[in-house]
Amino acid sequence: MHERLGQIRDEALHAVAVVADTRELGELKVRYLGKKSPITEVLGGMKDVPPAERPRIGEVANQVRDALALAIEQRGEALKQAELLTRLEGERLDVTLPGRRPAQTGSIHPLSRVMQEIVDVFGSLGFTVAEGPEIEKDFYNFEALNIPRNHPSRDMQDTFYISEDILLRTHTSPVQVRTMLQQRPPVRIIAPGKVYRCDSDITHTPMFHQVEGLLIDKKTTFAELKGVLEYFCQAMFGAKTAVRFRPSFFPFTEPSAEVDIECVMCRGKGCRVCKMTGWLEILGCGMVDPNVFGSVEYDPEVYQGFAFGMGVERITMLKYGINDLRLFFENDLSFLAQYR
Repeated sequence: MHERLGQIRDEALHAVAVVADTRELGELKVRYLGKKSPITEVLGGMKDVPPAERPRIGEVANQVRDALALAIEQRGEALKQAELLTRLEGERLDVTLPGRRPAQTGSIHPLSRVMQEIVDVFGSLGFTVAEGPEIEKDFYNFEALNIPRNHPSRDMQDTFYISEDILLRTHTSPVQVRTMLQQRPPVRIIAPGKVYRCDSDITHTPMFHQVEGLLIDKKTTFAELKGVLEYFCQAMFGAKTAVRFRPSFFPFTEPSAEVDIECVMCRGKGCRVCKMTGWLEILGCGMVDPNVFGSVEYDPEVYQGFAFGMGVERITMLKYGINDLRLFFENDLSFLAQYR
């Protein structure tokens, strides 16, 4: 049995030394150290060995098993390191090679494109961008804008309330209030951003984008408001675009007006899009109500101002002839690829 255990050891150590990969090494481990290994077979004949010699044979068998286990472990570490180096060599990249341009590149989303165009137009007139939180307090979203809790216009807002006093802003007008509370006139800002209302159909989404503007100074007139907005409409839709103002009502402006442009589809001749009127509503505006000045501690006897607001989705739809608002949010590549 001593001789047989020695043969098993020498045979196994040689096999371990020349094994080519970790898979074969695993097979050798099962063959020489598993339940059906040659060592186990030798120990199975211990019943024929004199009792006095059995401890010695058991000790030799354990030494052989330990030697094989150590050799397999060491060989395994060497093989793993060699396989790692081989894999790394195969994955080596020449970082000096020129890059590959993707076959299809992305593009700026049409809403982002038009939002930036709007910002650029008003920026050329001296307006700066102001931002505020999308989760807003009732005071900034409604009360400071002359919309008390019992005001009927709140029903038109379809507000997402988080609590009685916290909500998702329904317009970017709260940014105007926050700006007026933080600085004294003159104020000349636009407030682009996301707003939220409980509404969803072909022309409405629960989240959409607005750009609102505010100008406050000691001498500000409705004529200046008209000049600013006429310039904006013609910058966005063409220098020959006709613009008209219609009397309207908003709680935070007085007097108020809605602004229409000549239909971009029929150029004023009348079509299905403009309902045969030749005009399309584009934004709302007006002179800031003195009650709003009271909320921000501006003296209405000293300062006047005007405000305006527009939906970016509506302007984008008119500018690019898009007939379904939902296309902006479906991530359809065939749609977005048109705006590269």
